[in-house]
Amino acid sequence: MTAQLPHPTQHPAEMPSPCSAEPRRTELPVLGQAPRERADAARNRIRLLDAATQLVREHGAQNVTMEAVADAACVGKGTLFRRFGDREGLMLALLEHAEEEYQRGYLLGPPPLGPGAEPLERLDAFGAATIRHLLCSMDLYLAADACASRRYTVPGGVLRVTHVAMLLRQAGAVGDVELVAQTLAGYLDPALVNHLRTQRGMSLERLEAGWRELVARAVAPLSPSR
Repeated sequence: MTAQLPHPTQHPAEMPSPCSAEPRRTELPVLGQAPRERADAARNRIRLLDAATQLVREHGAQNVTMEAVADAACVGKGTLFRRFGDREGLMLALLEHAEEEYQRGYLLGPPPLGPGAEPLERLDAFGAATIRHLLCSMDLYLAADACASRRYTVPGGVLRVTHVAMLLRQAGAVGDVELVAQTLAGYLDPALVNHLRTQRGMSLERLEAGWRELVARAVAPLSPSR
């Protein structure tokens, strides 16, 4: 299947969804898309997610039950089910929470990851931040991995590609920048990062250096000294 970036006027959430029958777990958000909540509802949601996040860090996502989260948050299990529907809904909410914090860093945060730094600096920082983010939330990402035909249209993933393409253009990259951005984003695929880190035993430093080398090659024609 050929993956395409959205047209500049087309929001990532409006991309075609060839696996529309697939579970909602693959719908990672784009920052600012979440529906507005009452202040008290938002506070309760954050409290529940904080409790679940701590349990996932301590025991792994596969070992976290709804009962354990309810106990940790000091709420009834029924409250948790009403808020998130089921365990899958809770895991998706955890991943959405992590994704939104990560997006906030590169869209709105301080340089060099956020606006204000040179494009190549931001690309370097983006790759390092993404690898670290994926490793911190890896079991959640692997559990929510999209079906093969939908993987490239998940809004959060499309936003990454769009962001990389924007920085490549600002850095003066030539050629088919959209395809180059898609290729670079493939290096940041959760399953690949997990494979390189756990099965190939590659260090975090090596993975980050690999990203920087790919970026340097992508812009090399107009940046020979880099």
